[in-house]
Amino acid sequence: MTLEVLDPGLLSTIQDGGRPDWTHLGVPVGGACDPWSLALANRLLDLPAGTAGLEATIIGPTLAVRESTVIALAGADLGGIEQATGRRLVPGRAYRVEAGATVSFPGSPTGDARLYLALAGGIDVPHILGSASTLLAAGLGGHAGRALAAGDVIAAFPGGRAAAEVAGRIWPGPVRPPTDEHGALRFVRGPHAERQGPAAVAALEAEPWTVTSASDRMGARLDGRALPIAVGESLASHGVPSGAIQVPPDGRPIILLADHQTTGGYPVIGVVISADLPAAGQLRPGAAVRLREVSLAAARAALLAQRAAWDAAVTSIAEAAGWDELWWSAGG
Repeated sequence: MTLEVLDPGLLSTIQDGGRPDWTHLGVPVGGACDPWSLALANRLLDLPAGTAGLEATIIGPTLAVRESTVIALAGADLGGIEQATGRRLVPGRAYRVEAGATVSFPGSPTGDARLYLALAGGIDVPHILGSASTLLAAGLGGHAGRALAAGDVIAAFPGGRAAAEVAGRIWPGPVRPPTDEHGALRFVRGPHAERQGPAAVAALEAEPWTVTSASDRMGARLDGRALPIAVGESLASHGVPSGAIQVPPDGRPIILLADHQTTGGYPVIGVVISADLPAAGQLRPGAAVRLREVSLAAARAALLAQRAAWDAAVTSIAEAAGWDELWWSAGG
């Protein structure tokens, strides 16, 4: 079961659940920017949530189907289409695609940034440091440590679920995870919030921010009215988690995403809660985003609500799925 890349799109890479066990050696966790969507695509095919899939950004790839197989999609709707038939390929569904077909994802000017494509059987690439994820900055993992290019072949492990069992499946729960009712990214105060002062935290919430074109898999850079930050302070390098909201000297925040460095010296004024990390990973340049502070109790409640929504959907399409398969219990 293979797909050939005819056109890779803007940025298409192989990603899985990442490398959470190597941060003590300075290796970023990496993996899918939106782990909910990768997990969803995989579960449609009865694969473990963190199985390697294809992550496409804003403009997706054009793929030639060399052997009949089943694919599942989640995340952004990048206008997926089977070219010969005109069949639309939308997130939250599994599709049988026949040998000789061509599928493409030409992109969308609005909406989420990243599409996830899972392949029946799982994508077969070498594991480095326990993961198939592509870490672009280090040139390791995925397909030769780089983004996909024309001529690359995406092959599946043999022995996946029979096509008749998974083709045509529709995700029965929310295709996007439950998020803030106000449409904001929720955060809890970070370790340097007090040093930066209450005015800085208030300013973080006061107005929407715009995601800049300098954003990438390492972080979403935000533009807007600069935060009134403390000056003259130097910080020793410290560990930083996914979702950390760093404040560089220009006062314009950076939200750390999947490929972020393991340590940093910028103040961390807040941390996006775990339940909203998938939404943060879907931010595209030009998008407007608000930030809203919540309590630790509210952050826990949001994660439990997300867990309940996931469990209900998985239970309805499979006998059972252990909670230990889910992205957030693997360090997400």
